[in-house]
Amino acid sequence: MSKPGTVSSALDGIEVPRHVAIIMDGNGRWAAARGLPRSEGHRRGVEALRETVRAAGDLGIAVLTIFSFSSENWSRPASEIRDLMGLLKRFVRNDLADLHRSGVRVRIIGERDDLDADIRRLLEEAEQLTKANDRLILVVAFNYGARQEIARAVQRIVEQSAAGALHPSNINAETLNNFLDTADLPDPDLIIRTSGEQRLSNFLLWQAAYSELVFLPVHWPDFDRAALESAIAEYRRRERRFGGLAAQSGAR
Repeated sequence: MSKPGTVSSALDGIEVPRHVAIIMDGNGRWAAARGLPRSEGHRRGVEALRETVRAAGDLGIAVLTIFSFSSENWSRPASEIRDLMGLLKRFVRNDLADLHRSGVRVRIIGERDDLDADIRRLLEEAEQLTKANDRLILVVAFNYGARQEIARAVQRIVEQSAAGALHPSNINAETLNNFLDTADLPDPDLIIRTSGEQRLSNFLLWQAAYSELVFLPVHWPDFDRAALESAIAEYRRRERRFGGLAAQSGAR
């Protein structure tokens, strides 16, 4: 990964969003369209992820969040889950050193208690090795579901309240935000979903309250730097009012 600003870009001179989140969808459909097994789609999806992380660093994005494995994905066939877990292990083992050298800090969000011990160790290794890096924060949503995340946050708030550490009158939106997995991260400015589907699928539901959503028809294995720049260009065309009035026209 090269340093920000060293790669020519269609976005040169244009402000990029601070936090971009991506729902990486369409691996299976990409493979099916080519008569290939789903596992090949997932493998090619990892290659697209590598390119996207490099591009995010080059463009000066501060936080890149990827939806890598949802809490609902466990319902998939056991053989596919084995393939996905194998890809995760290879990605960490093969790419972690390069991410570390490139100044990428890896963060994991999602439920870990029910993961296999070897997977938990890999995730913890990635976080510990890269915790001092500050060029790009790569947030990996793994075994993640937004409703489950909110439920865990509420449970912790109730526990704090029952222990007398938090009075119910002091509980507000900021309180809940502070108990989420992403408490110390900015909300995503831009959420991209590939493959043409137009829904969030239980991804960052709380954090996405004022995110700009861009849905691309390209399947994830074909996602590249140009697709990322295209989504950011669309984001820049939006007027973000956060419930207020337009800056010039006064229109709603």
